[in-house]
Amino acid sequence: MTQLSEHRVLSGVQPTGHLHLGNYLGAIRKFVDLQARFEALYCIVDLHAITVPQDPAALADQTREVAAAYLAAGIDPEQAVIFNQSAVPEHTELNWLLTCVARMGWLNRMTQFKDKAGKDKERASVGLFVYPILMASDILVYRATHVPVGEDQKQHLELARDIAAKINGDFDAEHFFPLPEPLIQGPGARIMSLRDGTQKMSKSDPSDLSRIGMMDTPDELVRKIKKAKTDPEPLPETVEGLEGRPEAKNLVGIFGALSGQTHEEVLATYGGQGFGHFKPALADLAVATLAPISSEMIRLKQNPDHIDAVLRAGAERARSIAAPVVQETKKLFGFLT
Repeated sequence: MTQLSEHRVLSGVQPTGHLHLGNYLGAIRKFVDLQARFEALYCIVDLHAITVPQDPAALADQTREVAAAYLAAGIDPEQAVIFNQSAVPEHTELNWLLTCVARMGWLNRMTQFKDKAGKDKERASVGLFVYPILMASDILVYRATHVPVGEDQKQHLELARDIAAKINGDFDAEHFFPLPEPLIQGPGARIMSLRDGTQKMSKSDPSDLSRIGMMDTPDELVRKIKKAKTDPEPLPETVEGLEGRPEAKNLVGIFGALSGQTHEEVLATYGGQGFGHFKPALADLAVATLAPISSEMIRLKQNPDHIDAVLRAGAERARSIAAPVVQETKKLFGFLT
């Protein structure tokens, strides 16, 4: 059997809409840290993106934007593997084998389909219903041992574990697929809207003022933070005082995530002060942290040939891991290879 890495991490970002602060703090920045601790593969999950309609030109542009964000944030393509999912056909080949192992009851429990399809689920694509199996394929095709997950992805990782365990058991092949472990995200994993502290920051929100974009200029960063919704009270001096104040809690959380501080540490400095003092400090911090990444992303996007070359090289490396796994799985199932 292909040698299993003791510590292999796999994660990805969808190339839909423009990247924002939540994508950076909740995922991409953490990818940078993980590449030093794990054998790391970071894909751009363009196959997942088409579970809902996409404009082809926009999809290509946004795929390059995610790759640019990876590079600008500090992911080293010589150290980690950076690639777009559709360039590695083993994802979809293994997907069919896993689809025949997964059970309808498992998929029916997936709450994200219900949330995304809403009341119009009969008109939703079949891909939207079954894409958690493709996500399992993304993980298992590399025999990844660890997957960074947020709260909304825990169910999907459990599905990958269920499928892996069923294959291992059905074919009497213990340890053929590792049961991937979650890497729970720390502070900054859940960044909320600047216009509504009860809603997650989103690419799809119609208001651009609701999010901080990874390619925003310094002036745009300052303007959005200045206009961020708050309440009339000064910041509390204790974390308990943030309860029931979602916008205040969000801004304190963003400051903490950008500065590497806890909520307690942020409030030790700014507790008792009004937002007229806190927002400029947060804007300065955001500009200092994000502006270098933004300018590098813009520079990289002006050279799409370079981005494409990075993705092609990454896809070749990814296939060198994935292809033997698919061959071994086909042989396990009884296919002649």
